[in-house]
Amino acid sequence: MWTYRAPVAQMQWLMTQVLDAPASWARLPAFEGLDAETAAAVLEQAGRFAGDKLAPINAGGDLAGCSWSAEGVRTPAGFREAYAAFVDGGWPALACAPEAGGQGLPQLLNVALQEMVTASNHAFGMYPGILHGAYEVIKAHAVPELRERYLQKVARGEWLATMNLSEPQAGSDLGLVRTRAEPLGPVANGVPVRVTGQKIFISGGEHDLSDNIVHLVLCRLPDAPPGTKGLSLAVVPKFMPSVDGQPAKRNAVHCDGLEKKMGIKASATCQMRFEQAEGWLIGEPNRGLAAMFLMMNSARLLTAVQGVGHLEAASQNARAYAAERLQMRAAHKPAGAASAAADPIAWHPAMRRLLLTLQARTDACRLLAYDIALQLDESEQHPDPAQRRAAAEQVALLTPVAKAFFTELGHRSADEALQAWGGYGFLHDYGIEQTVRDSRIAMIYEGTNEIQAIDLVTRKILDDGGRRADALRERLAAEVQACRAQPALAPFADALQAQLDAWAGAQAALLQGAAADPEWPLRVADDLLQGIGHALLAWAWARLARNAEHAQGSGRSREQWLDAARFGIDWLLPQAQVHWARATRRDAALPFV
Repeated sequence: MWTYRAPVAQMQWLMTQVLDAPASWARLPAFEGLDAETAAAVLEQAGRFAGDKLAPINAGGDLAGCSWSAEGVRTPAGFREAYAAFVDGGWPALACAPEAGGQGLPQLLNVALQEMVTASNHAFGMYPGILHGAYEVIKAHAVPELRERYLQKVARGEWLATMNLSEPQAGSDLGLVRTRAEPLGPVANGVPVRVTGQKIFISGGEHDLSDNIVHLVLCRLPDAPPGTKGLSLAVVPKFMPSVDGQPAKRNAVHCDGLEKKMGIKASATCQMRFEQAEGWLIGEPNRGLAAMFLMMNSARLLTAVQGVGHLEAASQNARAYAAERLQMRAAHKPAGAASAAADPIAWHPAMRRLLLTLQARTDACRLLAYDIALQLDESEQHPDPAQRRAAAEQVALLTPVAKAFFTELGHRSADEALQAWGGYGFLHDYGIEQTVRDSRIAMIYEGTNEIQAIDLVTRKILDDGGRRADALRERLAAEVQACRAQPALAPFADALQAQLDAWAGAQAALLQGAAADPEWPLRVADDLLQGIGHALLAWAWARLARNAEHAQGSGRSREQWLDAARFGIDWLLPQAQVHWARATRRDAALPFV
């Protein structure tokens, strides 16, 4: 009863018409020859894979979960075959460099792929989800010997990877990490080490999907400084390289159990133990967290896109169910509708509000995610260093907002969508309750949403006096002027300008008052992030409305795009006022409990 079909036409329209991605690709030598037709073919194939291979094993995987034994972890029926097909299709290598065995396609297409994977089967997506980040770390920081051994295997997905950060006493506070690494030679990048310690919440720490697992482990060398400045990074494989033709030796890496979770039950979330496990240092000693941030930032953007995937899955299934479910007579019917004993619940005002809420959020968050991905491509590939730097600064600022804001909307919207099914929504058979459970974790991992808000305020706004935020608002303000050129779009221009003004005012107040009250930015960090998130929604709805007249071939009519965008500024944007009001309340009490 739960289905997923990727909205490929809508995705392609956002890329080619609304964001004009082909013009950006033409400026980037790495994507020479890439055009809208090629991108469309990639999206079509990805959508077919997600709908035909991943969606059918989603519900069964949730019910069965993974099974643990001393010999290893087994994934649910169909997962091993689906992953083999995923690798054979070249999907892990989509945005990796050709010289590393990748396809050299843009991050924008990879983000669209990740949205489809999450929407169809979030738990499956957890296994390859960290691969691109691991590829970036190995490519940037490993010595040539380790790059030769691991880079192509990871880029192609032949071997899966993990990110080992958390420990029982060190969740978000990585300065408390105790895992030890004993060097077997002079301490330098690439030195062999023996790793001992315990890690928790490790996605894909053990499974039967790939022949080897490449663990990237945060650890401490002897005499390392305390806190995060003393963390190093090691690569610790499940199987060591074969020597002289002998079979590969199993490393001293153990999965002691699987977490019993609220959701994503088909994803093996492992308790890991390293007992003098063999590995090698990656990157400079005591600079492991800086190296790992390549992986963490990739994971945070992926997590933001998971929110978009949950929005899409909840939206299309709620819309289909509401169109078929007959209950009571609607007070007002669409033109030409016949009289009947009961009408589709989609006609009732409460359901129209719900369905439009889902659609407006999905449209805006997808456009924003694609815009961030487009800037990420420019930050990596633009020939002008100044352009690369400017794009990288925008990505750095937007990533914590996207991670926190999109995942909250993804979970909240799935929870609200359940209401369309009534009592049936509470049953596993209808699928929405699984999406509610699966989507909740995205607000927690890869840095909780509260930590994202703190990072945004302290490291992305206060640290540079608001310079990057000012540059982003200036870019968003260009949409105000573009909309003002069309009188019919004046409401969108006004709504966006009001959000930008509120943002500027709140930011100025924090910059002025933070010195006298250093805790104030921390007290209101969540509200500032939510306010900025709403300003970004206003930009997205304005841009969508301005491009709606060119909606041919988008999978929806001009009126449908406009209806959702208008609903956004009329019904959803007023919520921003609450967050801006709280963000500027320096005197609001927050006592200790």
